[in-house]
Amino acid sequence: MREYQQQLRDRFLGAPVMPAPAPWLALPTPHTSIPVGGLLGVGFAADPASGEDILMVVSHEGRGLFDPSTGAKIARDRNPDLDLCLPRGTGLACPGFGPLAGTRIRIAGLFGGGLHTTTEDGCTVDVVAPDWPNERVVLSINGDIYRGTAGTHWWHIFHSDYSELRAAGFSASGRTLVVAASSDITIWHRS
Repeated sequence: MREYQQQLRDRFLGAPVMPAPAPWLALPTPHTSIPVGGLLGVGFAADPASGEDILMVVSHEGRGLFDPSTGAKIARDRNPDLDLCLPRGTGLACPGFGPLAGTRIRIAGLFGGGLHTTTEDGCTVDVVAPDWPNERVVLSINGDIYRGTAGTHWWHIFHSDYSELRAAGFSASGRTLVVAASSDITIWHRS
């Protein structure tokens, strides 16, 4: 391993998991995940009535909608046709239900796809794996995780050492950040 590679590895291995900086707030409470067994993927849509973010979670047991501002479950569909959500069906999108009925939501997760990795105001999320397969999710304000210092310029906000990371990214509005693992989701939200 080259010296710069070792320095990068040491940089990320040495950073503990820490809270995201203000104004980001982890929901339902800091450093708490919402269990979702058999998670396949996640995606965002805007509530047609309010324009606020809604998070769709797709698992082997169905689909769920969450309000990212509170972490509350909005709706649950235990018997969907998941073939409509998987790549062999209609691509990496899933039909909406409840307040999202009639819309299709792009899904990122086990079968591919991706969420936004930057916001309009410069927040960036990166996934690094200095101790693969245990991945780390890093949030930064200026997108430079290689020069700044942990806790000042970038924050190690999630460590996937207990289940497989499926997706990490922002909603289109930039107000919500989700990290989805095969067993749970962690949500950060800002006003």
